[in-house]
Amino acid sequence: MYAIVQVRGVVNTRREIKDTLKMLRLHHINHCVLVPDTPEYLGMIRKVKDFVAYGEVDAATIETILRTRGRIMGNIPLTDEYIKANSAFSGIPEFAASLASGDARLIDVPGLKPVLRLHPPRKGYRTIKRTVQQGGALGYYGTEINALLHRMR
Repeated sequence: MYAIVQVRGVVNTRREIKDTLKMLRLHHINHCVLVPDTPEYLGMIRKVKDFVAYGEVDAATIETILRTRGRIMGNIPLTDEYIKANSAFSGIPEFAASLASGDARLIDVPGLKPVLRLHPPRKGYRTIKRTVQQGGALGYYGTEINALLHRMR
């Protein structure tokens, strides 16, 4: 499971990059989506790598961001009771663990919004013009995306 966070805006960018971000449902800065590890999604990620931060996310981080930023229709916070009543999962921890392992998808909980609107990271981004390897905030984080998402919870 990959977490993709839009870091840069799309003013004066190519149309194909804007379209790919739209297909990923990333319309605003600091929005996050969780996508499975498939070749189709990896190709889309490679196309927009200069505008997003992405990496493999673990179950504990998924549980944290679902608890703090998960919303259902009507902008109502996601709760254990809602997941228990509307899906086969007993609560957010079980749902997050099955998401991380790839056994479940976000659409398994009806009414759950697929985009997580995150807070800007505490202490800020390092720079949004360089990749992680160059000391910036763009591109492939690997498992370090968990630390970024913790700062954005």
